[in-house]
Amino acid sequence: MEYVIEMLNIRKEFGTFVANDNITLQLRKGEIHALLGENGAGKSTLMNVLFGLYQPDGGSIKVRGEEVAITDPNVANRLGIGMVHQHFMLVENFTVTENIILGSEPTVAGMTSMSKASKKVRELSELYGLDVDPNAKIEDISVGMQQRVEILKTLYRGAEILIFDEPTASLTPQEITELIQIMKRLIEEGKSIIIITHKLKEIMDVSDRVTVIRKGEGIGTVITSETNPNELAELMVGRQVFFKTEKIDANPTDEVLRIENLTVQDFRGIEKVKELNLSVRRGEIVGIAGIDGNGQSELIEAITGLRKIKSGIVMVNGKDVTGHKPRQITETGVGHIPQDRHKHGLVLDFPIGHNIALQTYYTKPISKNGIMDYGIIRKKAEEIIAKFDVRTQGPDEPARALSGGNQQKAIIGREIDRDPDLLIASLPTRGLDVGAIEFIHKALIEQRDKGKAVLLISFELDEVMNVSDRIAVIYDGQIVDTLDPLQTSEQELGLLMAGQKKSSTAVSEKVGNNTNV
Repeated sequence: MEYVIEMLNIRKEFGTFVANDNITLQLRKGEIHALLGENGAGKSTLMNVLFGLYQPDGGSIKVRGEEVAITDPNVANRLGIGMVHQHFMLVENFTVTENIILGSEPTVAGMTSMSKASKKVRELSELYGLDVDPNAKIEDISVGMQQRVEILKTLYRGAEILIFDEPTASLTPQEITELIQIMKRLIEEGKSIIIITHKLKEIMDVSDRVTVIRKGEGIGTVITSETNPNELAELMVGRQVFFKTEKIDANPTDEVLRIENLTVQDFRGIEKVKELNLSVRRGEIVGIAGIDGNGQSELIEAITGLRKIKSGIVMVNGKDVTGHKPRQITETGVGHIPQDRHKHGLVLDFPIGHNIALQTYYTKPISKNGIMDYGIIRKKAEEIIAKFDVRTQGPDEPARALSGGNQQKAIIGREIDRDPDLLIASLPTRGLDVGAIEFIHKALIEQRDKGKAVLLISFELDEVMNVSDRIAVIYDGQIVDTLDPLQTSEQELGLLMAGQKKSSTAVSEKVGNNTNV
């Protein structure tokens, strides 16, 4: 059997912590090989060893049958290995071409030839069906298109072996479908792919084989066509996983959140939320379903004080908080699990223990007479780390060092621990494995059952259907319908999300009204 990559008995240590414990992974030419594991299991570490970002403490690596020492990413590039990272490494005010050629600029008579580079980028884009505009600025294109730019960066440098680290974590369902098609096209053109993911459906759809690791140890490799999601989930977490969360019927009471005729603009002055009305009561979970870009981000930022409101009213517990600052809104009883955990959820260079105290550091008993008690901060952090299974070496570890999923669990633990009256959960399970997703869904339902109001924003239709008591569909900045998840289907939701409304005669009729929820 021809292997283009062989990682044999790889061991990687960080101090006393063993991230990879003698793991073996073998990639065949022309296959898509999935690397599956829980958050913090060591998946990204293993691939960072392959790409030269880390040096192994044991084991060996072979590329096309020859043992190699990959001392840095430049060596990996020369060996034909490229990596598409989970968090893109792009300069936002550069063009697509400028980002792709950065560090590998073509020259003519000693000068960088942008026309030559742009031509090559366009040719690669057309060859692999990526449909990328070489002259567009990164700040002006979607997340899915930015990922295509990252793919083009690896192809521009001649990569034959591509590593995708959690490639669908930030994509819409449509973009995920398009990415899978791109990956299959890459295989047809002779490439080989390793994909790190926790999404079992995507593994079943796209991969040929799966290597499972658990807590840094290799569990084994299986042929995808000979397994199923339930078996993979059990291999990954070491126990049976339930994909549907059981819950009792909701018993909503008083209104906690009320939004009336809310209009919000984006940074360009374009209205993204348009006279929107919404209500969330104690004892219920209201899920907002919609395709990314229909005003969800602007809506949440307006509610939480992160974005200026053009017009309309936001009420929390009967108090008008329109235009208030984030801390003032937080203190009215609002918890916020933000969509972008790096931008709005964490200070990455702070210890994870200090991040857990970000919302409460100035309150008693943590702060007395303006002086913080770090012993109390540490004790509280240890409690949340244990309760929410945050995989870390301890409260003193920088937030940056945690995996994306464990960063997310720390944020969720911090917000739920504050016991808010209204918990806003924006993409709360993004980047989480099936075991962690199950845990978070139970935590949201537990908040509801304690008489709290929960507003859930998610691009995962099965999550919205599974967790919500009511579903508000958002399209073009407006709530276009409100549905009972027990009385609807993913197909019906999909039509509404695309701007079509239910009709016995004309299902394609466009939505124009704004329904009060």
